[in-house]
Amino acid sequence: MDLLQALILGIIQGLTEFLPVSSSGHLEIGKVLLGVEVKESLNFSVAVHGATVLSTIVVFWKDIVTLVKGLFRFRWNEETRFIALIAVSMVPVGVVGVFFKDSVESLFTGNLMLVGFMLLITAVLLGLSMIIKHKQEKELKFFDAFVIGIAQAVAVIPGISRSGATIATGLMLGKRRSDVARFSFLMVLIPILGANFLDIVSGDLTSDTSVALMPILVGFIAAFTVGLFACKFMIRLINQKRLTWFAVYCAAVALLAIIFSI
Repeated sequence: MDLLQALILGIIQGLTEFLPVSSSGHLEIGKVLLGVEVKESLNFSVAVHGATVLSTIVVFWKDIVTLVKGLFRFRWNEETRFIALIAVSMVPVGVVGVFFKDSVESLFTGNLMLVGFMLLITAVLLGLSMIIKHKQEKELKFFDAFVIGIAQAVAVIPGISRSGATIATGLMLGKRRSDVARFSFLMVLIPILGANFLDIVSGDLTSDTSVALMPILVGFIAAFTVGLFACKFMIRLINQKRLTWFAVYCAAVALLAIIFSI
């Protein structure tokens, strides 16, 4: 992987991690178009995902500090309730990570046909979230957190947008837009950090030495920088109810991916 490939893939990751268009799907498409070998991209993928996690922490640092302070009051309050909601949402993706990790990893082989059809599903979810209306937006409850967690677990498939699936699910459940955006971006922190930690402990990363340090660094910086702007931009779009064009975009890219794979 050269520096230009790393820069492009880093920008793709930073932009699409927060926009509801599937970062994993776009990374797979990018790797195919740029000719990046799947076997040489593990370290790089972990690095750019870590970069977008860091950008999420930067954007929501006040919320995170408030949650931690509330947690250490050691009593039930709004902060501990929110943390409990996140914990409930992690159950489905935890089950997938423990029991189906190898099956999920086998999907990341540059299969554009699969990515295309999954992007169509993302487009449908985003479209439905704009069509299904609720008279009154309600607060998140534990059942809602679990259902949104299921959406996040399904989004491990390349082509299904994690942010798109979780945000669309929350909106279809009739939850407050500001709560859905905050919950969607914060709920992913622990699963991604946990997955990266397990890869390090298991030695999966140390066995992959085909990507030099400089491309990884370039990709990390690109993903982090672009991710900062994309995260803030996406929060505004959710509150402004402007997700329709992302559904159209996902459908268009899906058709191109399918056609290209034939």
